[in-house]
Amino acid sequence: MVKCGKLITFEGPEGSGKSTQIKLLANYLSGAGCEVVVTREPGGTPLAEHFREILKHHHTQEKIHPSTELFLFEAGRAQNVNEVIKPALAAGKIVLCDRFTDSTIAYQGYARGQDLHMLETLNRLALNGVEIALTILLDLPPEVGFARAARRVETQNSFDRMESETLAFHHKVRSGFLALAAQYPERIKVFNAEQPMEQLAAAIAREAADVVGI
Repeated sequence: MVKCGKLITFEGPEGSGKSTQIKLLANYLSGAGCEVVVTREPGGTPLAEHFREILKHHHTQEKIHPSTELFLFEAGRAQNVNEVIKPALAAGKIVLCDRFTDSTIAYQGYARGQDLHMLETLNRLALNGVEIALTILLDLPPEVGFARAARRVETQNSFDRMESETLAFHHKVRSGFLALAAQYPERIKVFNAEQPMEQLAAAIAREAADVVGI
């Protein structure tokens, strides 16, 4: 096995195809001799998956306050980092994470309007020294993403808090991601998520191979 020890995160709006591309990249990297761990946010550990259920599917008269939402995301991240991500990186594995700190800035910052500096501080605390080697940002218009999400059989008739937000909210999320990409061009690489799946996967693999060194 190649000892890689890198964290690669995938970001993007709803319906951008992150899960599919993560699977394809995991297969590519495994075939190149790397040991790969796939995780997600919110989630990744049994405890963090409980937080995920609340964050994605809570649907009662008691609404989740934006601060509560933020702290649940950060708590799940801290758990995932310390239980899954840090040990895997220390063992020389590649970690592929479906959403990470940039989603907090885009969703809770740009879309919810929470203070960006405060979010960055909380992210650093949750990261506990972990650094992101590469972020794959799959970009597409929210209208396209929602049309794709509506066709997903596994999530039909299932309430999702984030997907139920307004189109204006999701346009702010996309703007947030693109602003981050402009701020951190060396780490965040933007890919057009409307291109054919195989073509997109090949482009992502080339970028990942360069970062990992294979």
